[in-house]
Amino acid sequence: MLRTVEITAELTVPLRGEVFHNLHWQKKLDLSLDCFTCERSGRTTHFRYGEECAVCSGSERAEHPAAARVAAFDVTDERERTVLRAVVDYWWAPFHDIKRDQPAAALTRTPWVRLHLGYRCPESQKAEALSIQSNMVRPVSQACIHCAHPLATSAQSPDIRLLS
Repeated sequence: MLRTVEITAELTVPLRGEVFHNLHWQKKLDLSLDCFTCERSGRTTHFRYGEECAVCSGSERAEHPAAARVAAFDVTDERERTVLRAVVDYWWAPFHDIKRDQPAAALTRTPWVRLHLGYRCPESQKAEALSIQSNMVRPVSQACIHCAHPLATSAQSPDIRLLS
């Protein structure tokens, strides 16, 4: 069955003043899914927008391709906030996770997502990256690792919603 998940996230960003870090959403994300290929639940699945398939973390021994992709990746930048909406399509079939002794779910029992952002420090002239996760205690504030300038605050957890 083809399943679709919508992920939305919002960050509050300081007003763009003299110190501009060009904070931007990177077109990649990590999402927990139940994988019918390796028949394991709660697998971290790595996505990159534009790729034909995702990568399941699989077992301790090996990752493997996953029948999943980012179907849409939309960003809205406003004066004091930036909003991300991503849509993920993936194939799912029922199975029983033998290691955890539980049936799989279309959207794993405790879904989480990690969203990636990038920026460039104007002082150091270095590009850096950071991420936010849905399972972090809120609010979470991020600052530049070079100049300590505030970059963004995540007041609410990203929303993960099964559409079909």
